[in-house]
Amino acid sequence: MDAKDLRSKTPDQLREQLVALKKEAFNLRFQAATNQLENTARINKVRKDVARVKTVLVEMATAAAN
Repeated sequence: MDAKDLRSKTPDQLREQLVALKKEAFNLRFQAATNQLENTARINKVRKDVARVKTVLVEMATAAAN
């Protein structure tokens, strides 16, 4: 996921994507706890994607306030 792609989305779409990413992160953590996770690098990728989405949302909110 690229920050450029995220900036082209609406805030509502970003919030929906954030919810989906958080659900995926929960599922990955659950799989890791039960030793069923095959791709452990996916956890870090999802965490970074969550951070990207949050960053873009804050940028949009700041731009709208000014």
